[in-house]
Amino acid sequence: MTTFEQFFNENPDQKAIYEKEYNDFLLSEFIVEKMKEEKISIRELARRADVSPTIIQKLRSEDARKVNLTTLTSVLKCLGYQIKLERIPVLG
Repeated sequence: MTTFEQFFNENPDQKAIYEKEYNDFLLSEFIVEKMKEEKISIRELARRADVSPTIIQKLRSEDARKVNLTTLTSVLKCLGYQIKLERIPVLG
């Protein structure tokens, strides 16, 4: 068992925090990368998605918790992506 795994086994609350923050980080990195690939600015993406540039900044800076699903869906659509819900096994 790695030190990382041991830490989470001993601190299950920290594991939940880590997983949430890591998902926010992944979303942020995804949006930044797709904007680079599409060569689209914050202002242009905001215009296309019909949101304020502040919303795009929040998504780019791991502050996605403050962006609602409708807005996120609109931004992702402008980058050529959609959200897909998939059932996963629930532990516990």
